[in-house]
Parts: sequence; C-alpha cells; structure tokens
Amino acid sequence: MPFDDEVTDEPTESAARVTSTAPSPSSQPPSAAKVATRPARPAAAPRPRTVPRRPIETSVPPPVRKPPRPEECPTYRGTQATRAEVKSALTDAANRVYWPVSAPDIKIPLDLLKATAWQESGWQSNIYACDGGVGLMQVMPDTATWMNQRFEKSYQIDDYRDNAYLGGTYLAWLTKYIGDMYFESDFRLDPALCTSELNSCLLNAVIAAYNYGHGAVAQEGKPLVIPNPSYVRNVRALMTQCVCLSY
Repeated sequence: MPFDDEVTDEPTESAARVTSTAPSPSSQPPSAAKVATRPARPAAAPRPRTVPRRPIETSVPPPVRKPPRPEECPTYRGTQATRAEVKSALTDAANRVYWPVSAPDIKIPLDLLKATAWQESGWQSNIYACDGGVGLMQVMPDTATWMNQRFEKSYQIDDYRDNAYLGGTYLAWLTKYIGDMYFESDFRLDPALCTSELNSCLLNAVIAAYNYGHGAVAQEGKPLVIPNPSYVRNVRALMTQCVCLSY
C-alpha cells in the first residue's frame, strides 16, 4: 500500500498515478420531506482511548520490505480486468463476513473498498507499482503471505478477485486490531462517527493503517496517531466523490 506524503484536502493521484473526477454536488437544497425522513445520526462511538488496551491480536503482519526500485515502473502483467469485473469483485469482498466467530459484525463498506482501490491503483488490476504493491488493492507480497497464513486462505495476489479479498481481509484485520485497542471493540466504520479531528474515529485510523501499516497508527501504551493525513483525506473524499462510485 503506497505512501502518500503530499498534503492536500482534495483527492490526489493514486499510487498508479490515476486521478478521479468527482461530479459537482447538487446546488439544490433538500426538500422538507427529505429532511424529515433523513436517518438519525448513529449512536456516538467511544472516544479513542488515550492509553490503549493490550491488543487481542498478537499475530501481526510483517514489516513491509520494499524491493529495489525497478528501472521501469509501474509495470503491467496479464490482462486488465474490466470495470464491471472489478466492481463485482469489490462488491463480493464487501459482502463477506471476515470474523464470523469473534467479531461477526465486522464488514467492510463497499464505498470504502471502492475508494481505497481507486486511490491505490485507479482500479487497475494488473499493475505492479514501484514500491512492490500488486494489483487492484496494491497488496504487498509479504502481507498477502501473512494474511493467507493467519486466515487459512490461499488467495493469489495476482488474481483480481483474490486481490480484492486480500485488501478486504487486511482492512478487516485492521478494524479488529485497532477497534479492540482504542474503541472498546466498537467496530463501526461509519463516517458519521468522525469529527474534524482525524484521530477521532476508527474509520480514519483503519484508512491510515492500510497505507502506513498498523504499527505507525496503533502502538501499545501510546495514543492513536494518524501519520498520513493527506492519504486519509483523499480516501474519505473518494468515498463520496469518486467517479468510480458510478461504475
């Protein structure tokens, strides 16, 4: 999952150097009827703990080992999946229950998967990035190997469907890991629970950790940290503005 250090409040280029074009929001005010039927704000989530609980998940992904930068990058291998195929794969990943026994309420929102995939690869399923990230969700090979061992799966990193599942599985693992440590095991990835402070909600922490790794966001004995605010703002913006949402 490539790093993004450029500070901006707007969606910027993904790891594959693909940008999104967001449709302009309607200037029409909502009707009175729509306002009256607007869903109620969800129950407030716990504020993140200043001193986190000890992590329940003791098996963690390995540190990212970036390979030497190739002379030509990014590169492409195999056949590019169509947008319809990518949409189907991401939808399947969003419909999965990743922790059926210990945390069956963890599901990854489809708009989060779509936005992350667009930020990471521009929905290019056959791209190999300069830092070693592979495919649609820009999964690192060592991370894929660890997740297959942890969840007893055999996902292939270069298959776009499996790549979507790997990305979803990693987001789900981060949700459990950080949610247990800082949010009293409240695993809701709901933007409505976030305030203007980036470290206020689990959603932002999970997005940050997908890009920078769990250890840069959640550490024993330390408050929650968002080390890559531009990346988080990008993905959050893409969750509502990405052209990919209409595919």
